[in-house]
Amino acid sequence: MFEDENIFEQKELALLCNNIDQNVDEQLIHGLSGAQKAFVVAAVLKKTQRPALYLTSHLQQAETVAEDLAAFLPSVTIEVYPPAEVLPYEYYAESPELTAQRLKVMSALVRGERIIVVAPLGALNRRLPPPDVFAQSGFQLAPGMVIDREELLARLVELGYQRVERVEARAEFAARGDIVDMFPLPAVYPYRIELFDNEVDSMREFDPENQRSKGNVDEVWLGPAAEASLSPAQRRTALKCLQEAASQYQQNLLGKGLDDQAAKVRLRVDALLERTAQGLAEPQERLIPFAYEETAVLSDYLSSRTLLFIDEPIQLLEEGRNFSRELAEMQSRLLEEGNLLPEEASLYLDQEELFMRLSRLQRIGLSVFLRRIPHANPKATVSLVARSLIPYNKDEDRLARDLLRWHHDSYAITLRASTESRAKRLKEWLQERLPSVQAKINVGAISQGFEFPTLKVVEITDSEIFGQVRRRERRAHMDDAVPSFTDLKVGDLVVHLSHGIGRYLGVETLESAGVTRDYLVIEYAGRDKLYVPTDQVHLLQKYIGPEGERPRLSKLGGNEWQRAKKKVKKSVAEMAQELLALYARRKATPGHSFSPDTVWQREFEDAFPYEETPDQLKAIEEIKRDMEQPSPMDRLLCGDVGYGKTEVAIRAAFKAVMGNKQVAVLVPTTILAEQHYNTFSERLDRYPVEVEVLSRFRRAQEQRKIIKQLRRGEVDIIIGTHRLLSKDIKFSNLGLVIIDEEQRFGVKQKERLKALQTSVDVLTLTATPIPRTLHMSMVGLRDMSVIRTPPEDRYPVQTYVVEYSDSLVRDAIVRELARGGQVFYLYNWVEGIEAEARRLQQLLPQAKVGVAHGQMSETRLERAVLSFLKGEYNVLVCTSIIENGLDMPNVNTLIVRQAERLGLAQLYQLRGRVGRSSRVAYAYFTYQPEKVLSTVAQKRLQALREFTELGSGFKLALRDLEIRGAGNILGAEQHGHIAVVGFEMYWRLLEEAVQELKGEVKPLEIEPQVDLSINAYLPEGYVPSARDKMQLYKAIAACRSEEEVSEVTDDIIDRYGNPPQEVVALLEVARLRTVAREVGIAGLTQKGQKVILTLAPDMYLTPEEVIALMRSSQRRLAPVPDKERELVFRTEGLPSDKVAGAIRRLLKQIKDLVAARVKEYNEVSD
Repeated sequence: MFEDENIFEQKELALLCNNIDQNVDEQLIHGLSGAQKAFVVAAVLKKTQRPALYLTSHLQQAETVAEDLAAFLPSVTIEVYPPAEVLPYEYYAESPELTAQRLKVMSALVRGERIIVVAPLGALNRRLPPPDVFAQSGFQLAPGMVIDREELLARLVELGYQRVERVEARAEFAARGDIVDMFPLPAVYPYRIELFDNEVDSMREFDPENQRSKGNVDEVWLGPAAEASLSPAQRRTALKCLQEAASQYQQNLLGKGLDDQAAKVRLRVDALLERTAQGLAEPQERLIPFAYEETAVLSDYLSSRTLLFIDEPIQLLEEGRNFSRELAEMQSRLLEEGNLLPEEASLYLDQEELFMRLSRLQRIGLSVFLRRIPHANPKATVSLVARSLIPYNKDEDRLARDLLRWHHDSYAITLRASTESRAKRLKEWLQERLPSVQAKINVGAISQGFEFPTLKVVEITDSEIFGQVRRRERRAHMDDAVPSFTDLKVGDLVVHLSHGIGRYLGVETLESAGVTRDYLVIEYAGRDKLYVPTDQVHLLQKYIGPEGERPRLSKLGGNEWQRAKKKVKKSVAEMAQELLALYARRKATPGHSFSPDTVWQREFEDAFPYEETPDQLKAIEEIKRDMEQPSPMDRLLCGDVGYGKTEVAIRAAFKAVMGNKQVAVLVPTTILAEQHYNTFSERLDRYPVEVEVLSRFRRAQEQRKIIKQLRRGEVDIIIGTHRLLSKDIKFSNLGLVIIDEEQRFGVKQKERLKALQTSVDVLTLTATPIPRTLHMSMVGLRDMSVIRTPPEDRYPVQTYVVEYSDSLVRDAIVRELARGGQVFYLYNWVEGIEAEARRLQQLLPQAKVGVAHGQMSETRLERAVLSFLKGEYNVLVCTSIIENGLDMPNVNTLIVRQAERLGLAQLYQLRGRVGRSSRVAYAYFTYQPEKVLSTVAQKRLQALREFTELGSGFKLALRDLEIRGAGNILGAEQHGHIAVVGFEMYWRLLEEAVQELKGEVKPLEIEPQVDLSINAYLPEGYVPSARDKMQLYKAIAACRSEEEVSEVTDDIIDRYGNPPQEVVALLEVARLRTVAREVGIAGLTQKGQKVILTLAPDMYLTPEEVIALMRSSQRRLAPVPDKERELVFRTEGLPSDKVAGAIRRLLKQIKDLVAARVKEYNEVSD
């Protein structure tokens, strides 16, 4: 961008840059809007090569500006500095994303990097540590650097990092021997530092999911884990100052006769000190006023050469005044209540002081209109005139005329595409239609196109050409990211393939006959114990069943487990057979074969205002392929709310209508019917497609009219509840039925549904997540598409785990209402919900509070939720019954009472109901105020902390949800069977049943039993984490080739350093097992100085081969008399650590001999 230097010779732009060089302290540019401002700012920064701070009104605008600047300055680092949480409460845990982004900016600034910072004004008024203090708290690591291991660990603790067994989340570190893992807050991936003596030997990034290294890095900056990273000494000083301030304020309140408020001050400070004594993390930012004599704000981190751009100064001043007023009101109330100290209130600067600090920078205002700005005195006013483009909306002729005009007038033309495919289409169109026009085509959208006549520049976005396109980043779904077995904890239930359900008691290291091994200890009914060798770990699975159902422990040695397994296997086989027969019948039934996509279909899909996820595209392709087949479609589409299922359904409906067929969309509730009606109507409004809705909200007269139109074929798409299943509903030419959440319809309705869908295409939608394993198993039984990729907004839902207080609730709700949003207030006890709503209304007289719970009648519940949707209420006090399928983009704050009493999976679903728009959403999981937390409560809160860090507990909650989803999809009877044997075992039985029915013969795989007299295990000193041990034993047991053993070996060395002899032996035994499996050896058992080799049933050796082996092994190998399936290998003279290697070489010789025999046989046969 800006390769043409002539652009800087334009009079106004030259004047602007010249004034900057002359250190003119204040200028004003007027006449620009939207991306035009970012373009001029980018041009100025390109010319002057200065760092910059760009101020906006709010975070959403800051992100838009940052994206525009990044498009114009692709080689410059542009960072958004988001605002901090302003509610001054003690959080037990909070989401790290916003803090991480702020730290990233602060670290870059103190390190002198040239970056452009874009920030909302509200992000700048919070006090920070002085820049020199912040810079000194961080340090850099590089290969070859000398640092003592203990010193490194101590510094990480001082920086606020938490020591853990395994690094999975930001601000954590782990140490294993000479390897130290750490995850700095601003980093994309954690780092693995390997020390050699007192020197940094190597540094690499690693994946926190699988713990494997990704690639080497040259340097690592380790900054603080919080904006105020206090050393233990600083923290003690700050806490002492806080105590003194609290005592003084307490005396002040007592002197005014405010005894209750004074007691509250003491209680709050005591609780803080108690939590600190217990080692519970507390946000240190609150201590900034007590920790430093001098404090700073972000502008103090900027160099004096930084240019300050102020977007719409008058609006910004008004925003600042409002923020200061609201903050002052909140702080005044909290001070009166005893919930805040005067010193804590000073954490935020008032507007006058902030603008005074900013005045040291050169300032450039950006305004659409020329207006007088209060307290501003610009020394130069520059007028730049640009025009916004009128959208072309696919009018190619007008676009071609404009492009030719600009080309003839020597404009620099840039076409900006949001995706590679759009860029390709634009290039092809330009070459075909206007080959003479010179235009750049860039991938990377800006918010709005424009024409700059004086600069001879035009920027056109694909949203102006094709219709609005907003690109969304995506993240991979975490399904199966952590196999459930590796997260086995003591006390968890497990399923043993042969012995049934037991309780896992942990790993025990036992010595027998001089050999040390690890065993998994499982407790069964009657306290009987089973010791499972780690090489048989594949026989165990973690028990996961339906929520709230806890099965009995099996009896060791009894036959009740085998009976239960047999019963489930029979039922699963019957279900699979039924599904298979149904699948075959449907494929044989004649249906309507739809034509390939029309031009309108492609045009309609191009108008989708988002970039499709890969999962969406795959689902659309599968559905269209089904619709074009001569047999009726019956496809299930799974995907969470907001994952884009509705768009997939609309495209299928549009295809059906283009094929002159009618579409029925069946939904379980009236509200969902109205939502779908609005979505379908809005999406189809530019096409001759008639959409109608039948529900209770339509008057009888309207309903009769719609029914007549439907019968005459005048309605193309009808959306409705079970009213669509009534006998008076007749279609003219039904071709597609779309069913949303089929499991929520009653038995009679399902029967009527079956009659409706005999020869038409059927697409069923469900928000129930299901495991990938089940999805794979169902191939050939049920056509299923799964959308696993959720939309990724810039910041996930900001989650706080916090002690409940009325002040917190009031301030959180007031903040949400101030931005025009709505609030879910979850109170999960029906008996007290009305009283809680009344209490909340008294607390917030300005709020409009509604109530919704599961014991209301269906009509009343619908009315309450619809009123909330329409904005008649802005706070909904509800139980967890609130509809999962509803899209409520205006609800962006969730408050949960007594969150520690709810399950993680339930909280995961609840949190998913906010954050469906581009605003930052907030979730407050509150717990009951207690001065000292009980051990149980602490554990629950630790579990809740997972929600702010996306740790393993979060993934397990998601996995539990999916397993319940499996039960819902397979039906009540199968749901019960999952409860009996656990999901993993159920899935295994289902897979076997399907393979049998399809006639697929699974080769019998032998599992060699290897029992050698060597110490082969993972010592605690090498792998201290029980969880990691379990994961490694599972990985070793799963190896099916020597290559896989080598991969696991590399992984172990990468994570733990050079292995001791016991680990080397364990891996050697694993290699031996893989070779034995390949060769056909069922067992290798050492007895004294002999190892017995047992051949598998289908394996044999000829006498000649045995003789050849005896010769090559120097007579160590010999046949066992009277036992034709056994050979004996003598180990006299071999060191114990060489035995496994010697046997492995022998097995490879056996393999070669057998291969030569088979080859010779094949040649003779030919």
